[in-house]
Amino acid sequence: MEQFEISEGWMLVLVGGLLLAGYAAHLLGGRLHVPRVTLLILLGVVCGPYFLNIVPATMSGWFTYVAHFALAMVGFLLGEGFVGKKMKSLGWAVLTLPLTYVFCAAFLVFLATFAVEWSVVTALVLAGIAPSSAPAATVDVIRENHAAGQLAKTLLRVVAIDDAFGIVLFSLLLATAEGIVGERAATTEILLGLWEVVGALLLGVMLGLPMAWLTGRLRKGEPAILEAAGFVFLCGGLATLLDVSYLLACMVLGTVVANRAKHYTRPFHAIEGASDPFLAVFFVLAGFRLELDALTSVGLLGIAYILSRAAGLILGGRLGARIADAPPEVQKHIGWCLLPQAGVALGLALLAAEKLPEIGERLLPLIIASTVVFEVIGPISTQRHLRQAGELGQ
Repeated sequence: MEQFEISEGWMLVLVGGLLLAGYAAHLLGGRLHVPRVTLLILLGVVCGPYFLNIVPATMSGWFTYVAHFALAMVGFLLGEGFVGKKMKSLGWAVLTLPLTYVFCAAFLVFLATFAVEWSVVTALVLAGIAPSSAPAATVDVIRENHAAGQLAKTLLRVVAIDDAFGIVLFSLLLATAEGIVGERAATTEILLGLWEVVGALLLGVMLGLPMAWLTGRLRKGEPAILEAAGFVFLCGGLATLLDVSYLLACMVLGTVVANRAKHYTRPFHAIEGASDPFLAVFFVLAGFRLELDALTSVGLLGIAYILSRAAGLILGGRLGARIADAPPEVQKHIGWCLLPQAGVALGLALLAAEKLPEIGERLLPLIIASTVVFEVIGPISTQRHLRQAGELGQ
């Protein structure tokens, strides 16, 4: 279906409409007990080319920019959870939990997809993509429902760092797959994967120290949003230019500020308020860009990937929480809160398709289709289990 171009005035009308839709989704979600993330994504699908086709094609081009702004803010907000005294209350769960479910998800996906396809290369790549999560959706569900408690706290911390573990694992598995098909760049891929993580850590610390120093000297009533947004966007931009994980870099930035700044809560409150418009537009555009045609081409391999990923995260979350001796409510529910998957998975799939074009034609539609599934059901599952744990509205 053809798209259309509109004037700047109508573009502003559309942006205003999207922001009001975000507010309406917040109100409607509370009555229907459905996360606003899911409602906004579905709104984007309805407004997109598959149904009403009322969103112009030029607006789709904004997605990359809006995503970088939104995820940079989300990464910074996640960093607040890594204050020393808060970390001590969770103990080893912060490390053992994500490590366990990352490897469980990868292992089960490898076994399931290999059993269907009988291709070690395809199974390795899908296993590397499987653990990636959607921290923006998870954070939005928790914030929207004012969730608080051991489950919500643990969830915020593990989704903040599981992508770092996932990136390292993906790099190793992709390098192995390239070695199997005879590519010469396997070692380079491992080094680039490590740089994406280590470089992000270094960048976050280098910008976090001056931001913490400046934040500690702001007086009450001074505009914290200016310095906070400036550092967050600077960090995200430099991370993109340096080809490191901007989500991880911004998370480290927030961690340094939370642990070093005297009045660290001010910039986090400022960014939390400023992030809402970006997140609303981000989720609607994510729904607009979902390619529903991919759902028809999933096949048995896609079904195996979706089911094994869900099983790996649910079982791995429960096992990791038990190993870490986490509270019972965390052991019971954490795995069901890890299902959302979004942009990181698509990014990894694009990289794998570029490095291994022989499997790219099947890989991309499969990951796009699975993203549709997990973007819709993941936030619902997260909200449902937070409710069962008695942590909503706290």
